[in-house]
Amino acid sequence: MNSIDEWVDQLLSTDGRAGVSRKSFLRAAAVGAVSTIAAACSTGKSTGKKGSSAPVSEAPTAGKPSSETVAASPTMKPQNTTNPEQPVKLEQWKAATERQSGPTPTPMPPDKRVGYAIVGLGHLALEELMPAFAQCKKSKVVALVSGSPEKMLKVARQYGINEKSCYSYATYDRLKDNPEVQVIYIVLPNSMHAEYTIRGAKAGKHILCEKPMANSAAECQAMIDACRKANRKLMVAYRIQYEPYNRLVRDMVRSNQFGRTKTIEAVNVQNSDNPAHWRFKKALAGGGALPDIGLYCLNTLRYLTGEEPTEVFAYQSSTPGDPRFKEVEEMVSWQMRFPSGIITNCLTHYGVHETRRYRVMAERGWIGLDPGFSYSGLKMEVAFAEKKAERREAVSLPDVNQFAAEIDHMSECVLTDRVPFTPGEEGLQDQRIMEAIYKSAKTGRPVKVPSAVKATRGKGATLATAKLDQFRGPLPKNE
Repeated sequence: MNSIDEWVDQLLSTDGRAGVSRKSFLRAAAVGAVSTIAAACSTGKSTGKKGSSAPVSEAPTAGKPSSETVAASPTMKPQNTTNPEQPVKLEQWKAATERQSGPTPTPMPPDKRVGYAIVGLGHLALEELMPAFAQCKKSKVVALVSGSPEKMLKVARQYGINEKSCYSYATYDRLKDNPEVQVIYIVLPNSMHAEYTIRGAKAGKHILCEKPMANSAAECQAMIDACRKANRKLMVAYRIQYEPYNRLVRDMVRSNQFGRTKTIEAVNVQNSDNPAHWRFKKALAGGGALPDIGLYCLNTLRYLTGEEPTEVFAYQSSTPGDPRFKEVEEMVSWQMRFPSGIITNCLTHYGVHETRRYRVMAERGWIGLDPGFSYSGLKMEVAFAEKKAERREAVSLPDVNQFAAEIDHMSECVLTDRVPFTPGEEGLQDQRIMEAIYKSAKTGRPVKVPSAVKATRGKGATLATAKLDQFRGPLPKNE
């Protein structure tokens, strides 16, 4: 069995990390060329005087060799220093026993980045998304849409957005006349996703839509149809599927690192408040804990296994007399059965202290993330037996901004004309499953999940015979 270290190395591996090998570095040092290896990128320096092209020789001093000395080294290779898409290559300084650094960041020049309009300036937009753009490499905010002019003007000034690129919901359609906007990121109450996606596609813009995709499967399909008709891309913002820890768990599950996966437990709960908030209004939210935070359990388990559930069995409840739950549910607990035989147990709740975790249990060990659904600070642990010892190991990966990762993926798809990894079809499938969960909870019986593969795979096709990841686009490369 491969060690966990090999999986971490595989996740982090990138060819060409170091521009100068350790051996070359030491050889250059032997001839007095230690501190200016970067000088190997040029063959000399100009005097700075007009009409003069002769190089100026600098006398070698301690720690400062001449450019001629470095250029003469046969082991040094010039770098392409002008291509911003290539990382700057630095000399090696860590021993092979240490966790290796990835390549240096390669942000695109600001004028080459994909421009976004943020629609809706609530908690998620202002607390997470707007700050995340500072960590994006391929994306930038160029426009805002809000029903609060005063708030929007303040945010525009904070982030340097042209006031002429600030729109109300009534003037939203004028985005079609703003060439800086290539993608519209919809961060509105769930019931508004369909309308603003369809209008945005008609305006000629690509759409990145927050989860859940909509309040019904019919709305999801209408969104897909509108973007297809306009030849625009549609992506659902499933940040977990672009996060390194979850990607590593996925790879371990798919490769049977600890043998076959038999069951998975997932819990995503929190104590929500303010009965007047739109999340407690069924017309706006579509439901309570399930579409808001329970969706992470559902979507992540589909992502890890690559399979689609064939059956669900659910139970839901709410505290009598609690004003928060007059319209939406407080708690949903459900099981899912997958074609390979995996059985999953999931729980979501709006009235208990925050817990966001899951554990994959396989034949020879388990893999857990706790927290596993949070915006940051994810922690991974594995357990397995080794002769007489029961081993538990923590796995540490570089932290990334999950929102920046998903946004840049959308930008990459726009720039290269690729299908997003989490397209509209992925959101539609989640909505179908949630509707089956609600039906099971209402009837108290298991409910078969409607098969969506027959239309694309022919007569007689079933979920059990479908390929993995059937609703996803090409897998993004590891950064």
